[in-house]
Amino acid sequence: MENFRKVRTSEEESPLPFPDLPPDVVEMKVKEGSKIRNLMNFAMAQMELKGSRQIVFSGCGRAVTKTITCVEIMKRKLGGLHQVTKVRYKTVLEVWENQDPLPSGPAQNLTVHKNVPSICILLSRDPLDPNQTGYQPPEPRHGLGMQLGEAGEDASSSSTKGLKRPLPPPCEELLTKKLQVQVPNSPRGSGTTDCQPDCHH
Repeated sequence: MENFRKVRTSEEESPLPFPDLPPDVVEMKVKEGSKIRNLMNFAMAQMELKGSRQIVFSGCGRAVTKTITCVEIMKRKLGGLHQVTKVRYKTVLEVWENQDPLPSGPAQNLTVHKNVPSICILLSRDPLDPNQTGYQPPEPRHGLGMQLGEAGEDASSSSTKGLKRPLPPPCEELLTKKLQVQVPNSPRGSGTTDCQPDCHH
């Protein structure tokens, strides 16, 4: 295969695995090289400016992770979205061209059929059937905010506590630590007896 170069990749066209979708539903086909910002700008415009009630994100192979990322961003930005996730396999057709054909013969092409995992995620402002497989109810928006707020407060208060802790310890604590170091080092023990009265005052 070292002399072959991939010249074309195409996916099989297959209907979306969701029943009762409106004919004008927006499908965001996420590719491996797609930029998430571009995808999200278009998707948010469809949902917010054009008032779409449902949107589908789909991707296969290496684009599956990016597809899920887009869905999570949209759920966080809009809130209250019902979700149905369908996972399946898709056939991808790859055409490879021979870069070093034999002089006597024509250029040889190879066609490779690959089965790759594919994901389709439907997001809907309207309620969906909760009994269908892959359904996820909307996340409560205020609950999420509170959890984030609490986590943020905890983190900030613990970090300030962490900063304050070494500053105000009592004098005795530091001196007793010094004593513990001095006791084994002093040969006659006079260092400890001289220091003890000062520590307690």
